[in-house]
Amino acid sequence: MTEPRGARLDTPKDLRRQPLLRRPAYDSDAFGSFAEGFARYMGTARFLIWMTAVVVMWVLWNSLAPEEVRFDDYPFIFLTLALSLQASYAAPLILLAQNRQEQRDKVIAEQDRQANARAHADMEFLAREVASLRMAVGEVATRDFLRSELRSLLQDIEERAEERARESAQGHATEAEVEPPTT
Repeated sequence: MTEPRGARLDTPKDLRRQPLLRRPAYDSDAFGSFAEGFARYMGTARFLIWMTAVVVMWVLWNSLAPEEVRFDDYPFIFLTLALSLQASYAAPLILLAQNRQEQRDKVIAEQDRQANARAHADMEFLAREVASLRMAVGEVATRDFLRSELRSLLQDIEERAEERARESAQGHATEAEVEPPTT
């Protein structure tokens, strides 16, 4: 049985309206890179020198030039507006650059933490391995121990051989005494 194409009672209605104007699409990474580059440039001596030169030229031009060619009369309202506009754009761009740097720092800190955890686990493993090797080496006979044992065994063998030689010499002497000489 097919269901009618109309509204179903078991599902809620979609109450979202389509916007009249769509939001502008932009690449946040590209914009963030621009913001970082801009913030880096604003933090250089070159920017400060250029900014100072522009302000000095502005003030000199609007103070010393003839009245007809001045574009910002006293008290430099247009200069104040331009500097305020520059500051109002610079502050959010600098904050955006700082936020991106903070996110990168968090990622790097997390990677460092994971690397430190792996290194710590590796060190613990190696410490256990070294301890087990030390215990195993403690039970293994060393070359000097084997040499001393072999020397003592060789001495025992030589002493027994000498005793047997003495016993056999004594046994031959006793037999010679017991047997009458045959003529």
